[in-house]
Amino acid sequence: MIKKLVIVFIAFFAIQSFAQEGTSSPYSFYGIGSLKFKGTVENRSMGGLSIYTDSTHVNLRNPASYGGENLELYNNEGRPMIFSVGGSHMSTKLKSETNSDRASTSTFDYLAVSLPIGKLGIGFGLMPYTSVGYKLENYEANGITKRFKGDGGVNKTYLSAGYQITKALSVGIDAQYNFGKIEGSTIEYLYDNDGELIQYQTREDNRSDLSGLNYNIGLTYKTKLNSKLELTSGVTFSPKSDLNSKNKRSVNTITIIPSTEQEFVVNTLETDLESKGLKETSLTLPAKFSFGVGIGEARKWFVGVESVFQETSKFGNALYDSANTETTYENSNTFSLGGFYIPDYNAYRSYIKRMVYRAGVRAEKTGLIINGESIDEFGISFGVGLPVGNNLFSNANLGFEFGKRGTTNKNLIQENFINFQLSLSLNDRWFEKSKFN
Repeated sequence: MIKKLVIVFIAFFAIQSFAQEGTSSPYSFYGIGSLKFKGTVENRSMGGLSIYTDSTHVNLRNPASYGGENLELYNNEGRPMIFSVGGSHMSTKLKSETNSDRASTSTFDYLAVSLPIGKLGIGFGLMPYTSVGYKLENYEANGITKRFKGDGGVNKTYLSAGYQITKALSVGIDAQYNFGKIEGSTIEYLYDNDGELIQYQTREDNRSDLSGLNYNIGLTYKTKLNSKLELTSGVTFSPKSDLNSKNKRSVNTITIIPSTEQEFVVNTLETDLESKGLKETSLTLPAKFSFGVGIGEARKWFVGVESVFQETSKFGNALYDSANTETTYENSNTFSLGGFYIPDYNAYRSYIKRMVYRAGVRAEKTGLIINGESIDEFGISFGVGLPVGNNLFSNANLGFEFGKRGTTNKNLIQENFINFQLSLSLNDRWFEKSKFN
C-alpha cells in the first residue's frame, strides 16, 4: 500500500509540474472561465457518462457510488481502497472567418481517494472547477486597438459519503469547497497621427478571489432484469449556491516595447470599488440536475444515456456583468451516450481480453450566448482500461476525445480540439482481519 501511495503522489506532482494554463479557449474570457469536466478518464471516454458504478473505480459525479457491498474475493470482509489521479493534454485549432491559430495545454484533472467502511464509503479529493487562459486582440487599420489577457480559475476540494440502503439502492452527498482567483487585464492602444504607438498606454487590471461551498446529492439504483442483464440508473442534484468574490481593480499607466510586447508600469491608481458596492460581490452557481439509465451484463458490457440540466441563465457577477453587454446566459444541457466492453474479464492468460474498451458521444449547450449566438460543444470519445500489475483491480486508463466548440458566425471563434487523457486507479485492501490457527 505504501508503494502505491508513493506512485500516486509521484504521478500527481509530475502532472502538476508539466501542467500549463488549464485552458487556451477564448471563451474562458466570460464568467469565471471554462467549466472543467468533473469526472474520471473512464467517464470522459464514454462521452461523459457517469451512471455506471462499481467497487473498483471512483465516480466523481455521483456520491452514492461510494456505498456498496463487501466482495466475495475479500471473504465478504471488505472492498478495495482506491487512489486515482488523472491529467490531460489538449491540442486546439482556433478558427475564425479569416484566420486560424493553434494552441495546446496540459492540466492536472483530479486526485481522488475512496475508503470503504462496510456499506458506507468515504471519498475526498481535489480537482479544478473552472479554468481561465485567454489572449484576445482587436485589430483595425493602424494595428492592435485592444488586448485582453487573463488567467487563473477555481479549484474544488470535496468530501463525499455514500451508503448502500438496500442491495439495489444507494444514496450519497458531496460537500464541496470552491476556491481560487481570476486575474484579467485590458489595454486600449492609442496611436499618434503617424500611426505609431504613443509613449504611454493605459491598462486596467482586475482580480477576483473566489470562495464558497456547494453540495451535491446523489442516488444510484441497480436491479437484475434476468440472470445476465442488469439495469443501472443514477440521479444527482446540486442546489443553487453562491461564491463570495473579493475584488480589486487598478488603472495603470504603462509603456510597451513593441518588439517584445513587454509592459512596464509607470504608475498605478487603485479604483475605489467599495463606494460602487463592488468590493465584495456574490456569484451565483446555478442549480444542476442529472439523470441517466443504462443496461448491461456485469463485468462484460454496458451501454447507457444521461442528461444534465443546469440553470445557467441565473449565472452572474455584478463586477463583470456591466462590461460584457454582448454576453447573456441561457439554461444549459448535456446529452451523453456511451458504454464499455470487456472481451473476457477472467482471461488471465490473455492481457488484451482483460482490457476495457470504451466509447461515447456527447452534445452540449454550454449556456453561453455571445452576439446572439449560442455556444455549443460536441465530442466523440474513445478509451481503454489497462490492467496494472498483479492486483486484480488496479488499472491505467487512456482516453481520447475529438470535438468542437463554438462557431465562426458573427466574428466568433470555432475550436476544433483533440483531448488526450491519462489516469492511474490503484486499489488495495483497506483492512484485513487477522486469522489465527
